[in-house]
Formats: sequence, C-alpha cells, structure tokens
Amino acid sequence: MAQKKSRRVGMAPGSVLFTGRRKVEKIIIHYLSYNATELTNQTLDNLTMNGVYSPVPGYIQWYDIRGLHDLELIHEIGRVFELHPLILEDVVNVHERPKLDEYDNGVFIQIKSMTFDKNTCCLQTEHVSIFLGDGFVLSFQEDEHDLFHKVRERIANPKGRYRKRKSDYLAYTLVDVIIMNLYDVLEQMEAAIQVLEDEILRTPKVGIKEQIHHLKQEMLLLRRQLIPIREVCNRFYESEHELIEDSTSFFIRDLNGHITLLIESVETYRDMLHGLQDLYHSVLSFQTNKVIQVLTIVSTIFIPLTFIVGIYGMNFDNLPELHYKYGYFIVMGFMFLLAILMLYYFKRKKWL
Repeated sequence: MAQKKSRRVGMAPGSVLFTGRRKVEKIIIHYLSYNATELTNQTLDNLTMNGVYSPVPGYIQWYDIRGLHDLELIHEIGRVFELHPLILEDVVNVHERPKLDEYDNGVFIQIKSMTFDKNTCCLQTEHVSIFLGDGFVLSFQEDEHDLFHKVRERIANPKGRYRKRKSDYLAYTLVDVIIMNLYDVLEQMEAAIQVLEDEILRTPKVGIKEQIHHLKQEMLLLRRQLIPIREVCNRFYESEHELIEDSTSFFIRDLNGHITLLIESVETYRDMLHGLQDLYHSVLSFQTNKVIQVLTIVSTIFIPLTFIVGIYGMNFDNLPELHYKYGYFIVMGFMFLLAILMLYYFKRKKWL
C-alpha cells in the first residue's frame, strides 16, 4: 500500500491516478434513467459505449461503474457531470479512507465494501465511491462483483418507493446496501469462530493458535474500517445540503444505528477470540495434566515393584527365597497382585 501511495508523491492535487490493482478486463456500466412512469435500463461497457448521457430534467439517472482503471472514462464522466478534480482523484485512489465531502453541486461519499472468504478466513475490501447530484447518482465499484443488483430490481418495480423519490434516496439506499452486507460478513466470521471453538474442544491442534491470531487481525481490520464508516453515516445524517430532503434524513438516521450495532458486534467477537485463546491454552494444559497424571500413576505402580525386584537382585547368599522351587512364581504373582490392588485403589479415588 505504501508503494502505491508513493506514486502520488509530487503530483498536483486533483491528478487522476489509479492506485489499485486492475480487477476486471473491461469496465461494466449499468445505466438507469427513470421517473414515476418510465424506466430505461442498459448494460454497457467502456469498449462499446458511445458516450455518457447528460442529466435529463424530470428523470433520475444512475450510472453504476464496475472497474476503475479506465481513466479516460473517469475523466469523461467528470466532464459531463461537472465533478471536481478532487472527486475524480479520490474515485481512483483505492487507498483513501471512508469519508463524506460536500460540494456545491452534490455530495461525495467514499466507503469500503467488505466480503469474507470462508476458505482463507480473510477479509476482502472494495473501494466504493458514490456521488449524489441533482437528478443523478454516480457509483464506482472497484471489481466486477455487483453490489447493487437488488437495488436495480426494486427500481424496476413501478409500484416501489424508488420511482417516486429523488436521487438522495437512491444514494442512501446504496450506502445502506453496503452496510447491510457487513452483517453477512460478521455472520460468516462468527461461523468461523464457532468452527474453531468446536475444534479446540474436540482435538486442539497446533495450527489453531495461528488461526485464532489471524481472525483477531481480521477483526481489527474490520473495526478500523467501521470507525470511519460511522463518521460517514453521522455526517450524512447531519448534512444540510439542499439535495438531501428531510424525508430521506429520517432513513439516513437509521444507518447510525446499524453501524453502531456492527461495531459493538465486532467488539463482542474480539472478546470471543480472546476467550478462545484462553480456552485453547486451558485445553492444552488439561491434556498435558492428564498425560502427567497417567505417567505419575504408572511411576507410582512401578515404585514398589522396583523395590521388590531390587531386594531380590542384591548379591547376598542368605536370601532363602532364591533357592525355593516356586519362589520366582510367588514373587511375580505378588507383584502382579500388588499392581492390580494399586490400580483398584486409584480407581476408587477417581485418580484414573
């Protein structure tokens, strides 16, 4: 990340430089134009599209761009919708932290979307930018995963609330989708924690300690992303920009409750991971104690047997039993009986 950021050193503010890794071959562009009675829905790409449509009075336009490496397309969108150069700079700078900036012609929201890989137990972050303008919304996604397909399905319903509301409600919905997806991330991480707990109670392995540490690091990463997202939600709710209507602010307020709950859940899961670490050490200590207990009992049984063998192993002539015909069998039988009696005694004491 530091290497990517260093590429911007010495460049003028507002310089558009893609700092991420190219994740798509061609940029996919979903274009929607709608009002209460009409809807236009097109799927385009940066190789075949003829141009960017200008805002049309009486319609809500939504450009959803998936892929950020085509700087010519980014510049064209900025020109058509009169975006500030700093907005274009932030759109392609994938290492920027979540934030909200207000401009005369709109509100710019930068946020992180996250997914959890069950196989590697790693968080994947995606840079998402949203610009709310007068009669239009622009959304920029880093990779080809379509975050907002359900939103398009709702807009296609002519009886839904989307068709009757303005662009501020659409922008709120996009932020809400990203935040609600974080609940799925937490559920998957909780499932991974439960799997680790079951493995610890069943057969703790050496690698589990590293897995717990890895999940703790991922939880820390998630928390570091949620804190600035909470700031974005607070600023979104407190914004007095003319494009944000009071009726939409009521919905935006709900985002604060969701993000607060998510942060509290992360803290809970971090405590659970600390508890798992303690449980892991406790189970290992218990298993070690069981082994030591068994070895101690075995040693205790053999102490009197070794004593008996030691007596008859001494090189004295005056040991009458040495010359007795059945002396060996008597001694061996006595040693065997003594071992059985000691095991019975340990069992009654519940030491075994």
